Amino acid sequence: MVKLTKAKTFQAYLDSCHRRYSCVHCRAHLANHDDLISKSFQGSQGRAYLFNSVVNIGCGPAEERLLLTGLHAVSDIYCENCHTTLGWKYVCTKYEQAFELSQKYKEGKFIIELSHMIKDNGWD
Repeated sequence: MVKLTKAKTFQAYLDSCHRRYSCVHCRAHLANHDDLISKSFQGSQGRAYLFNSVVNIGCGPAEERLLLTGLHAVSDIYCENCHTTLGWKYVCTKYEQAFELSQKYKEGKFIIELSHMIKDNGWD
């Protein structure tokens, strides 16, 4: 007897004509290459990229965390499809005086660790 299961669907699909990044574990689309801000970030498990926007992710609760560049308010982000923790989102804080002004550009941006994503579609 064959058991039929419903295929998982992503919340959002990114345009197929753009280079994109996907979850290495389940291939859910995560971000377009055009939304990449920087490749010079460090995650908890190695190199990471900073993105303007991402899709198919969920956010955990906000917390203050001491990172390499100082104290930041962050929320862990995870893949909505396979629930793997991918990185974090920099969140705004009501305690603005507690954070460096030079780091404010990160607020609302997303860090995804390279170990959790792959290049997908259109990379040569």
